Amino acid sequence: MEALFESAAAQTDNPKRGLSVFFSPKSVAVIGATERTGHVGRAILWNLISSPFGGTVYPVNPKRAAVLGIRAYPSISSVPEPVDLAVLVIPAESVPMVMRECANAGVAGAVIISAGFRETGPRGLELERETLAIARSAGIRLIGPNCLGVMCPVSGLNATFAPAIARSGTVALISQSGAICTALLDWSLREKVGFSAVVSVGSMLDIGWGALIDYLGSDPQTRSIVIYMESIGDARSFLSAAREVALSKPILVIKAGRTELAARAAASHTGSLAGSDAVLEAAFRRVGVLRIDELGDIFNMTEVLARQPNPTGPCLTIVTNAGGPGVLATDALITLGAKPSSLAAETIEALNKVLPPHWSHSNPIDIIGDAGPDRYEQAIRIAASDPNTDGLLVIMTPQAMSDPAGIARKLVSFAALKTKPILASWMGGEKASEGEAVLNSGGIPAFPFPDAAVRAFHYMWRYSYNLRALYETPAVTDGNSRAADSATRLIESVRQSGRTLLTEFESKQLLAFYGIPVVETRLAATEGEAVNVATALGYPVAVKLNSFTVTHKTDMGGVKLSLYDAAAVRSAYREIQDTVTAKLGGEHFNGVTVQPMASAEGYELILGSSVDEQFGSVLLFGAGGQLVEVFQDRALALPPLNTTLARRLIEQTRVFTALQGVRGRKPIDIPELEHLLVHFSQLVLEQNWIREIDINPLLASPEALLALDARVVIYGLETNLSEIPKPAIRPYPSKYVGQIVLKDGLALQIRPIRPDDEPAFVRFHETLSDESVYRRYFFLMNLESRIRHERLTQMCFIDYDRQMALVAERTNVPGRSGEIVGVGRLIKLSGNNQAEVAVLVSDAFQNRGIGTELVRRLIEFAKDEKLELLTASFLAENESIAKLFKSHGFTIGDGMDPDVQQAELRL
Repeated sequence: MEALFESAAAQTDNPKRGLSVFFSPKSVAVIGATERTGHVGRAILWNLISSPFGGTVYPVNPKRAAVLGIRAYPSISSVPEPVDLAVLVIPAESVPMVMRECANAGVAGAVIISAGFRETGPRGLELERETLAIARSAGIRLIGPNCLGVMCPVSGLNATFAPAIARSGTVALISQSGAICTALLDWSLREKVGFSAVVSVGSMLDIGWGALIDYLGSDPQTRSIVIYMESIGDARSFLSAAREVALSKPILVIKAGRTELAARAAASHTGSLAGSDAVLEAAFRRVGVLRIDELGDIFNMTEVLARQPNPTGPCLTIVTNAGGPGVLATDALITLGAKPSSLAAETIEALNKVLPPHWSHSNPIDIIGDAGPDRYEQAIRIAASDPNTDGLLVIMTPQAMSDPAGIARKLVSFAALKTKPILASWMGGEKASEGEAVLNSGGIPAFPFPDAAVRAFHYMWRYSYNLRALYETPAVTDGNSRAADSATRLIESVRQSGRTLLTEFESKQLLAFYGIPVVETRLAATEGEAVNVATALGYPVAVKLNSFTVTHKTDMGGVKLSLYDAAAVRSAYREIQDTVTAKLGGEHFNGVTVQPMASAEGYELILGSSVDEQFGSVLLFGAGGQLVEVFQDRALALPPLNTTLARRLIEQTRVFTALQGVRGRKPIDIPELEHLLVHFSQLVLEQNWIREIDINPLLASPEALLALDARVVIYGLETNLSEIPKPAIRPYPSKYVGQIVLKDGLALQIRPIRPDDEPAFVRFHETLSDESVYRRYFFLMNLESRIRHERLTQMCFIDYDRQMALVAERTNVPGRSGEIVGVGRLIKLSGNNQAEVAVLVSDAFQNRGIGTELVRRLIEFAKDEKLELLTASFLAENESIAKLFKSHGFTIGDGMDPDVQQAELRL
C-alpha cells in the first residue's frame, strides 16, 4: 500500500481549494472601492475590471451608486450573488465589523489591504485578534493585512494596486514587502520575466509561507517559488512545507535583516520578529531552500536552475581565451567558498594534444586569445570529461579574431550534459550580443561578467548540497529508551530544589545517560575528601569548583589543572574556596569535583544548544576551549539530527579540516562524532526543560571522544511547559514505539519509520509478490522502480507533521531482528482535518494480524492529531482489506472508479 505515498500527493489538490479562491475566484467584491484619483480602492477596482479573469467584480461603497461606471452596493450583504473573494480597502478600525458582514454573506476568502494593525501597537494588535477570530469562526481565509494584494497572471486576476499586471510565466513570487513586490513587477515587464502567481502577504495574520508554498507546490503552472522574507512567522509550518516542495521545485529566498539594525527595521515594518539570521541560514539548509544574497540574482537563478543540472560538487573548471578574466573568476570562486578543480593528469595530456604549447597547463584553462570555435569545442569536450570537474564556466572576451556567435554555437552542443552544468560569460557589448542570444536560446545561461557566472555556480552548488541532505541515507544509530526517564528524574529533582543550574557533576550524569562519554568525575565536600578521591583516581588530577550558582567556573578561578600530588590538591581546594568566598560569598561554594587529567592530545570542540524564540532548540558545534568566543568557528543546525545531518553540521566548520588529520596527525573517528551529535540532539529534544547546554571542551582525539566539562541551565518552576518554544522540526515520535506478541507467538516492535530504514525497506519490497504490489498500486510496478533510492528516501525520511508511517519489525529471531514485515501509512490531506491511510504486509506474514494492529495504531495517532476523517482506497476485489477496515469501524462505499472502493472512518 505504499502507493499511497504517490497517490495521496495527487489527491491533496482538492482540499487546497481553500486557497484557490485567491487565484481563480468567480466573483470579487472590492470593499472601499472609490473613484478618487490616487486612492488604493480605485486602483484595485480598475486593475480588476481592466484585466479579465473570468469572474464578476462588485464595488462596495455605501456612499455611491456606481464606481467607475459599475453599479456599487452599500454593503457586502447587498451584493445579489455569492462572493468568493473580498478585497478590503478600508480603515483598520472598520475591518472587524466588515469581516462579520463577510462571514454572514458566506465569503470564502479576504485580502486585507489596509494598514494600521500590529505595526501600530497594542490597539492594532487587538484589531488583528478580533479580525482573525471572526474569520476562523466563519472559515474565511485571509491574506494580509498591510499588503499589496494578489495577482494571478495565468488567469488574468489582478487584485493589487500595482501599476500593471505581470506577464504570465512559471515563477511564483511571494513577498512580505509591497514596495519590493511592485519594483520587481515593474522590472519583470522590461526583462520579459513572467509569473504564475504574485502574493503580497503583509503581516500574515492567517495565511503564511507554509500554506502558500503548499498550494504553489501543487500548482502545475509554477516551476519555482521566489520569496522576499522579512520575518519567518510560523517556523514549523514554513519548514515543513518547504522541505516537501523543495524536492520537486526550487524555493529561492531573499531574507532581509542580516544585521541587527536591519532586523529591527524589518520588525518595525511587519510588527514581527525577524529571527536570528544564523538560525535562519541553518533552517534554510535543513529543508533544501536556496538563500540568495542579492536581489539582482534571484531571477537569474530561477532560470539557471531550470536550464542546467545541479553540480555534484563544488569544483569548477574555467575555459577562457584571456588570462585576466580567468584570474578574476578564480578569485571569486575561492572567496565564495567553492574551488577551482584540479585537472587530472589525463586531462592535461589530452589538452596538450589540441592546444598551443603555451596554454596555461592548469585551471583556468587559458586557450589563448586567437582561439576560434573549433579550439573552444575541443577544450570544452576534454574539460567536460575531467573526473575532478563538477561544472564548467566558458569565458569569451571579444578580440579581433574572435567569433562570439560561432563559439556560442559550438558551446550549445554541450548544453545537455546530465551531471555537469555549463555556464558562459560573453564579455563585451555589441560584438558579444549575438553570441549571448545563441547561448540563451540554446539553454546555456550567459552572464556579462565572469564573477556573476561564478556566483551562479556557487548558488547551484549550495542548492545541490542542501538537497542532497534530503536524499542521503544516514547510518543506523542505537537509541537508549531508558535514557529519557533517568534524565527526566535528574532534571526534575533540580527544578524542585529551586535551582536552574545543574552542577558540573549533574551535567555529566545527564550526558552519560545518553551515551555521551564523560571524564570520570567525583564530588568532594572537604579538603580531605578531595585528597582521598585524587589518590584513588591517580595523579595527575583536575580540581574544579562545585557550585549550585556559578555558571562559568574559570572566571571565578574555579579550575585547577595538572595537580600531581596531595599538597597540590589541598592548595587548589583552599584557593578555589577562598576566591569564591571573597568574590561571591561562602554560600556559592559547595565543594569541588575531582577528575583525572585527560590527555592533552586532541582537539577541543564545543557542542551546545540554546532555545530560539521562533525555532525552539538550536544546536551549535565548532572549535571549543577557552577561546571559543575569539575564534568564532561554529555552525548551527536544527534538531533532530541523523548521522547525515550531523556530518553536514561538522562540515560547516573550519575545524573539520583538522579533524580529518593534518600535518601527520591521525584523523579522529568522524562517524563516532556523528553518532555523539545524534545522541546529543536526542537529549535536547527529549528534555524540554533544558534552556541552555554546553559541552566545552569536548576533547576529540584519534583514540576517543570525551566531554571534559559541561554546563546545563534549565527553566525554573515559574515556567510552564506551554511557554517554552517548540522545536521547529517535529522530533521522532517515540511515544508510538511499542512491542506486541501476536496470537501465534510472533514478537514485533511497531514504531515510526526512520530515515535509516531504507536498506530494510529494500529487503521488505523484495518479499512482495506481484499480486500484493498490484493490489496496493492498482498496477504492476517492478522491483527496480519500487526500490529507487530517491523514492525510498522520501518514504523513510518523512515529516511527522504531515504523515506517519509505522513499521512492524521482528525482534526475537536470531539474525532476522530488524526485519520489516509490514508498514502502515497515514498521510494528512492539506487544507482540512482529513488523512488517507493504507497498510502493506509482506506475503509471508499476511493474515496474522499485523495489518489489523497497524491500522489500530494509526487510528490512535489520528485521534491524537485531532483529525476528523480517515479514508482509504482499495480494489473492489480485495475482500481481505475491506474486512480489515470494517473491523475498525470504517464504512465502505463506492469510489470514483467502478473497480475501486472507498473506506471512511469519522473520528
